Amino acid sequence: MHLSPSLLLPLLSLLTTTSANVEKTIFLAPSPVLVPALTPNLDDLGLQRLSPSSSYLRTQLNASFPTTHDDPTSDPTTDHSNRDTGTDTWYFLENLTPGQRYEVRLCWLATQPTKFTLTTHHPHTTISTPALLTSLTLYSSLLLSTQPPKPLAAPLIPDSASSSSFAPHDPTLTSDSVLFLRVRAEADYYSLDQELMRSVPPVVVDVVLDPYLGNVFPRSLVRTAGWVVLVAGLAAGLRAGWLGRWGGWLLY
Repeated sequence: MHLSPSLLLPLLSLLTTTSANVEKTIFLAPSPVLVPALTPNLDDLGLQRLSPSSSYLRTQLNASFPTTHDDPTSDPTTDHSNRDTGTDTWYFLENLTPGQRYEVRLCWLATQPTKFTLTTHHPHTTISTPALLTSLTLYSSLLLSTQPPKPLAAPLIPDSASSSSFAPHDPTLTSDSVLFLRVRAEADYYSLDQELMRSVPPVVVDVVLDPYLGNVFPRSLVRTAGWVVLVAGLAAGLRAGWLGRWGGWLLY
């Protein structure tokens, strides 16, 4: 009894291939920080969240062409502060394991040429960096303007009378390893269609938060790697059997 190449077809069919692009960022989860638990102010930002238990999101991201603002006092060869590079989208990563390696992958069709840049930022860094805070605030304001209003569960900025409720011993605070994720989308195509040049269509993307096993290998790719090893092993076995039969025929 010997294996036939036709037996590989069902296995190869499981290894689907698509014409897609992938961009990612790899990071280590930070130490825990105190964040509101029962009435989180972070909810008031309207950001979508990703966590190890809710690690996949299919959505549409806005993109734009890079633009340059005219400034006669700046040197365009060295000063890039007047250049807008795409459109920002923000996410909130939560329930991470401190010290564990993660990656966030962004997958999109090659038929929508786009340059994506993914960066993660600690909450303290985001709040203390004017450029990051401005970008986050603008995105949150735009996002909330498209959603129906809802009552705030807690004041965005606590007054002196209620500031004690934000003390470290307060039960409404929880310790969690969290990060902000900024995705910058820059249109990367040229078309004779003037409408496409004026208005960039949203890009359909899959956003995946993937923990590393042993801080070495992405967990979601373990199954794919297993199939690759299995098919490679079967192919090697078939090749060895084929060479053995030909060797026996030559000796005969």
